[in-house]
Amino acid sequence: MPQPIRVVVYGAVALLLASCSSSRAPEPVQPGGPISGPGDYSRPHKDGAPWWEVDVSRIPDAVPMPHYGSFKANPYTVLGKTYYPMSDARRYQAVGTASWYGTKFHGQATANGEAYDLYGMTAAHKTLPLPSYVRVTNLDNGRTVILRVNDRGPFYSDRIIDLSFAAAKKLGYAESGTARVKVEGIDPHEWWAAQGRPVPMVLAQPKMVAQPQPQAKPQSAVRVASAPIEQYTPPPQQHAAAVLPVQIDAKKNDSLAASGLYLQVGAFANPDAAELLKAKLSGTVSAPVFISSVVRNQQILHRVRLGPIGTQGEAQQLQDSLRLANLGQPTLVKPD
Repeated sequence: MPQPIRVVVYGAVALLLASCSSSRAPEPVQPGGPISGPGDYSRPHKDGAPWWEVDVSRIPDAVPMPHYGSFKANPYTVLGKTYYPMSDARRYQAVGTASWYGTKFHGQATANGEAYDLYGMTAAHKTLPLPSYVRVTNLDNGRTVILRVNDRGPFYSDRIIDLSFAAAKKLGYAESGTARVKVEGIDPHEWWAAQGRPVPMVLAQPKMVAQPQPQAKPQSAVRVASAPIEQYTPPPQQHAAAVLPVQIDAKKNDSLAASGLYLQVGAFANPDAAELLKAKLSGTVSAPVFISSVVRNQQILHRVRLGPIGTQGEAQQLQDSLRLANLGQPTLVKPD
């Protein structure tokens, strides 16, 4: 049997609530062990979901803790644009699109120097101080999580926040790739007061990733500045890229849909989500799996389909098998 997977959640705690009437608040734990995942983890070239399974319902939210050290809130420049982080996140509120990032960045250093764990309850934001805490609510289903902001991004789209894979999974949008969310800053002291308890004295220190030390500059080259602008270079294609209008190859799509019956298992605005589902289906079914892209309402939809399928009976059998495997609700479609 495979070894149980150890999940380390930064700033997380065990929520031991005996009943709804219990007033016991969560206790912070001391992180610092290895990040989640297999010991022989090999980072893929393309970002995506993990191939090891963890029940995210058992992963507790981050616990807001006061930060008594220095915050990372200096101005910084990315791709020619300068960002000016806020000094205080406690009253922050915003509504916009959230995405997530996963296996490609698992174990790498965040902008805060902590090790990114795709099963941690963390987030990346362009201007919130590092670290800080936010409550993120999926406006489509009302689900809510509390996260520790320890990274910068996303920079390649108009999205307002990037979540860890676990957080996106708990909010119900890991498969679709993005969601419309509300982000609210949290005051740790107020949060603990709402639990009916004082802030614990034990402070959790997340595991840090060693950073190369910059070379010392000659004294003559040192300039006194109250808020020096840092040059921050994110990894290429960090976080989910924006879905932009592109020319659809109609001939390629037509050649994939020649004749017979077809099942559509999903349709996504995020091409990475479509590729992820295609990969899962390819390892599950014997029927050909392909992605057919179309433009609808000035947005590209990447449709994941199976076919051609020879008979109605075979199509029905495939539908039943995919539903039982929790791989979607496949429907019969025309070969367009």
